[in-house]
Amino acid sequence: MIFRFLLLSDEVEDFKREIQISADATFFDLHEAIIKSVDYKEGEMASFFICSDDWEKEREITLVEMDTSSDEDSYTMDTSVLNDFLEDEKQKLMYVFDYLTERAFFMELREIITGKDIEKATCTKSIGNPPAQTMDFDTVAASSATLDTGENFYGDEGYDLDELDAEGFDGLDDVQLPNDEEY
Repeated sequence: MIFRFLLLSDEVEDFKREIQISADATFFDLHEAIIKSVDYKEGEMASFFICSDDWEKEREITLVEMDTSSDEDSYTMDTSVLNDFLEDEKQKLMYVFDYLTERAFFMELREIITGKDIEKATCTKSIGNPPAQTMDFDTVAASSATLDTGENFYGDEGYDLDELDAEGFDGLDDVQLPNDEEY
């Protein structure tokens, strides 16, 4: 059985990778295929997250063993087989490649191809350039700057109710505006 994954980035609009890999391969094999497809250097910390349909992280599969509490299951890439964790098309995953800033690829299991197998993971589609593998904190802070929520955030505070156009608003014809009556 072959799994076909689609990888996207929220940083680079035209970036897309498609990877086909045996369902019997490990998450480490998938990690290596991703690293190779985007030409990232090896040795950086990374994790996969199995996600809900709303992209909420549910289960982490780490590159190396992490110290976790004994009541939490711990999964590592080299011992975790893909088909032990993934069973449905459209399953969502996140591949965190920049651990310090939590930058990630969004992944979806696009297709499960039954009756076939593949020896080695293959990048079958490569569109666009990937985001930089690492980014310093100043760059991340600048790119995630908050919106200007100054006093005019919701529009001009000096609006005139007389300029309100009632057309298209049911019931506004019956409402008296403050200028029409005494307070």
